[in-house]
Amino acid sequence: MHRERDHQRLGGVALPVGVLLCLALGLSLLAVRLWPDGPEPTARFVDITAVDITAVAAPAPPGAAGAPGPDASTGSYAQDCGRNQEGHRNADNVVVSPGTVGGAHHVHDYVGNLSTDADSTDDSLAAAATTCTDGDRSTYYWPVLRRTDRVAPRTATGTTTAAPDDDPHGNTGEILTPETVTIEYLGNPWAKVVPMPRFLRMLVGDPTAATDGGADAGARWGCTGFAGRTTTDRYPLCPTGSLLTRTLDFPSCWDGRSTDSSGHRSHVRFPSPDGVCPHDTFPVPHLRVTVGYHPPPPRAFALDAFPEQQHSPLTDHAVFIGLMTDRQMAGVVACLNQNRTCRESD
Repeated sequence: MHRERDHQRLGGVALPVGVLLCLALGLSLLAVRLWPDGPEPTARFVDITAVDITAVAAPAPPGAAGAPGPDASTGSYAQDCGRNQEGHRNADNVVVSPGTVGGAHHVHDYVGNLSTDADSTDDSLAAAATTCTDGDRSTYYWPVLRRTDRVAPRTATGTTTAAPDDDPHGNTGEILTPETVTIEYLGNPWAKVVPMPRFLRMLVGDPTAATDGGADAGARWGCTGFAGRTTTDRYPLCPTGSLLTRTLDFPSCWDGRSTDSSGHRSHVRFPSPDGVCPHDTFPVPHLRVTVGYHPPPPRAFALDAFPEQQHSPLTDHAVFIGLMTDRQMAGVVACLNQNRTCRESD
């Protein structure tokens, strides 16, 4: 009865209020459709021209502190593993969560080994095909970047062209295929390098950096054409003609014994800024992966991440499993230690 009387009493204003509610609901639905998680917070973005030239992202690239030493290995070796034109993606992480399908809770882009998933083993990886033109079967992977103002495209059958298990983890939007992926092995600015062992596992960055203090964070975002400015741990706004970049510098000091460790970090360490490796570790080729994209619209892109990380750019990370043969790795080491600039065909 009270509800009926209230309805009658408000009858004279029901239409305007209803119209306003419909308009508000419509705008809300439009916002959800365009930005499923809402536009990314402004504080996460920075115009690249406003990045402090003197700032240093952590960890700083080896050698950032000064000139190379007399025993430096100043060579470089670059290889072409494509940019994931094959669409090899899944929400697995065979290093951190082996055997658990969807264990990453966000989608990864892969280049190199074409078979990598939660159930991969050393033997299965060693027998698989690769996108690397020099035959390197190593696997390189990192979280995808999405345009949040677009939904994932769908095929004629109605399925998304993105990984089928992405939406349940709260990461939505059109996955961006990288425009460029550069894989480089660099020397050590203080000493000669020794070979990486086959099946070495390495991580760079911290997928929970937004909530755990970020001690292992290694996010380095940037824009091409702005080499005079350091990278940033925020999403950069790049001008037309510039590519948005993610630079992922892996640890390059190995304990000389293990291919993995509890937590997947203690068997490999970062050198000091001048390139010196910690006691009882040995310099190995320094892996750097740089991923470039045509810049999406401002505030309309975000990194895949665990739900509680809320797409923070601090959580950028990458994973590597080394599968070069002894001969291939020996060629990389010789190039670096002989201070040559090499490509995979050399």
